[in-house]
Amino acid sequence: MHSMTRHKESILQNGFTVIENIYTQEEITELSKIIDNANPSNDTFRKSTDLFAIRQFFKEVADAKTIIFNDLLKSVINSLFGDDYFVVKSIYFDKPEKSNWFVSYHQDLTISVNKKVDLQGYSGWTHKQNQFAVQPPVNILESIFTIRIHLDDTDGHNGALKIIPSSHSNGVQRIDDTDFAIKEEQICSVPAGGIMIMRPLLFHASNRTTNNKRRRVIHIEFSNQCLPEGILWSEAS
Repeated sequence: MHSMTRHKESILQNGFTVIENIYTQEEITELSKIIDNANPSNDTFRKSTDLFAIRQFFKEVADAKTIIFNDLLKSVINSLFGDDYFVVKSIYFDKPEKSNWFVSYHQDLTISVNKKVDLQGYSGWTHKQNQFAVQPPVNILESIFTIRIHLDDTDGHNGALKIIPSSHSNGVQRIDDTDFAIKEEQICSVPAGGIMIMRPLLFHASNRTTNNKRRRVIHIEFSNQCLPEGILWSEAS
């Protein structure tokens, strides 16, 4: 079993870690079949030449849960975070072989909820694809961790995340006040079957694909916090 002490320290200090060999090739193949058989006509599906995405992934592709939450992943979560966390958001991303889609540096500052309510500390409400999103107080954001499951070998040539180590420890930051040219940047390469775990306040970005290789990722966010009376996590079960 993976040594969790090193990974726990990396998440605490650097805001992320990479763990290999969580899924076998057989599990990746089965997951791929389940995703390919999903109905793409729903509003939560987005398809373009640069990106295919499924929001509320576990609602749309429920059969994937059994494979994703295998014994290895459950053991990793329990070892690193405990047993009181639950899924609050899930998205599937497929960056095709010739994708020109890129994402500049940002923090993940919104959560998905079931409806819009006037609450102190909750701002920047949006509504897309039948889903409300809002920026919550920083303590809610700091409670979240994200697991990115890689179905393909991913490096800097096909959209692996670029991150600024330890940038999660400074709370919510204004992009305009950050000079990324002087920051230490790291490419988070992840082999197929591996996972990247990160804190949402970590500055991260991704480049265009340049090697004609596909990059498929299942992005899952977890929290152990209850939201104020009146709203619920949109995907909590």
